[in-house]
Amino acid sequence: MEDIRIGVIGHGFMGHEHEKMLLDFPGITLVGFSDIDPTQLEDVAPGLKRYKSNEELINDPDVNVVMVVCNNTAHHDLVIQAAQAGKDVICEKPVAMSVQELDEMVEACEKAGVKFTVHHQRRLDPDFRTAKAVYDSGTLGDIYTIKSSIYGFNGNMHDWHVYIKEGGGMLYDWGVHLLDQVLWMMPGAKIKSVFADIRNVINFEVDDYFKVLMRFDNNITAEVELGTYYLTDKMHDKWFERHWFLGGNKGSAYVDGFGPEGKIVRTSQLLQNAGHGRTMTSAGPTRSFGPPPEGRIITEPLPEVNTTHRQYFENYVRAWHGEEDFLVKIPETRRVLRLMDAVRESGRTGKSIDFE
Repeated sequence: MEDIRIGVIGHGFMGHEHEKMLLDFPGITLVGFSDIDPTQLEDVAPGLKRYKSNEELINDPDVNVVMVVCNNTAHHDLVIQAAQAGKDVICEKPVAMSVQELDEMVEACEKAGVKFTVHHQRRLDPDFRTAKAVYDSGTLGDIYTIKSSIYGFNGNMHDWHVYIKEGGGMLYDWGVHLLDQVLWMMPGAKIKSVFADIRNVINFEVDDYFKVLMRFDNNITAEVELGTYYLTDKMHDKWFERHWFLGGNKGSAYVDGFGPEGKIVRTSQLLQNAGHGRTMTSAGPTRSFGPPPEGRIITEPLPEVNTTHRQYFENYVRAWHGEEDFLVKIPETRRVLRLMDAVRESGRTGKSIDFE
């Protein structure tokens, strides 16, 4: 099979990450990079092209796939330009700043007859795939709550992420990943309502904290929380914390860190309600919050998963050749954008939003 020849627009942090990933990737030839800041191209690997403009890359006959890896607000125009030049497109997340923008991008790609997908590599995070494996197994019984959280200590963001005009802020940065993961964990479940708290804790323009509550029609309430200035002296994993918690009527599971670490937790015996009886413990007359007796709490290992971000491009190569579907489908990303609109409306009004 012929190699897919990819040109990448943008050589910032993610551009560098894609360069490391794709430089010697089977089935892919990395052609080169463009960037509106010429200094960003100074360390492009030898042998790769350094384009003088985005237009030069898009119109290069050596390129048949354009990968858009730049400021969020530039995605719309660049995807359309690439499509009109007859190039297939991979776009970084968030694919667009609004549903309308995405619809226009899709229309241009369909009119040109080119392939279009989005880089949501965190569908392959080991912590997420472990939590999803627990969910899919049914081992926790009827799940009633799912919590996904990530916390950091520094508060401030870098580069263009601190500016509204560039599409900055944590909701567009990490939020789109965290929401996509929850939706992808429960395919087919519809969101009945959304409530969100979005704050600028120490940043001037953009959000650096959010909490999103989603009530699904399968009776699960999912909570997604991110804080960039969320301090504790117990942080690990390079001074941030990543956590999942799933609670069901047959046990719970916690998944900590990107590693990850965690366990499935159950009780060896479920107490019966005591009616008017009283149970005295060191915590007072309580059965719900007293210390568990020996052997009451039992644990099981988490399921093992084998997943890496590399698998995104392994799938892309096969899907581009028509052997399977793309991992990320455009209707899925459109739903995430609709959800983010509801999240922002709830954050602005302080009210719960009916969704699906």
